[in-house]
Amino acid sequence: MSDKIAFVLGNGTSRKSLNLHTLKTKGTTYGCNALYREFVPDHLVCVDTKMIIELSEKLYQMEHSVWSNRNRLTERTPNINIMNPNKGWSSGPTALLLASQNNHKEVYIFGFDYVGLGDTNQLVNNIYAGSKNYKNVNDRATYYGNWQRQTMMCINQHPKTKYYRVLTSLEDYIPDHLRELSNLTHITFEDFNKNFQ
Repeated sequence: MSDKIAFVLGNGTSRKSLNLHTLKTKGTTYGCNALYREFVPDHLVCVDTKMIIELSEKLYQMEHSVWSNRNRLTERTPNINIMNPNKGWSSGPTALLLASQNNHKEVYIFGFDYVGLGDTNQLVNNIYAGSKNYKNVNDRATYYGNWQRQTMMCINQHPKTKYYRVLTSLEDYIPDHLRELSNLTHITFEDFNKNFQ
């Protein structure tokens, strides 16, 4: 495993085709929320109260690295690592921040889709939609402005790190503000697979 490389796993549906288990030998993995149900990342970031309760009921954090923001729940839940500084960000950008703070040279970002599904991008875009503690598949998508802003801030704050956002196609949605970042490149899964063959 390379300490130089990190993989940050958001839960947008664009990462469905990714074989998560192949990443373990290639770098350090950072995941979010319900990812732990199917895959154990090196670090799990969970800032949603319902998800912290869910994983703590299974005592997941007693055997695995879990990170969150400081609040009443995390202060009384044993073995939760607290983000410092606590920016109050969403799970995906917080996972990206944690990877950035750990000084990896290259960070590959998956499942940061920003827009929803459906003809007008109005439906929730999350692999775990319809499961416990998540919106239903027909619910409206959450506005992505905060996620985009937090991602942009994180990447700007770490100019020596090279970031790669992996997309199913370069026709996928790319927020204008993310196009402007000199240390962020958008690549396809095909490009990613060639790099790691």
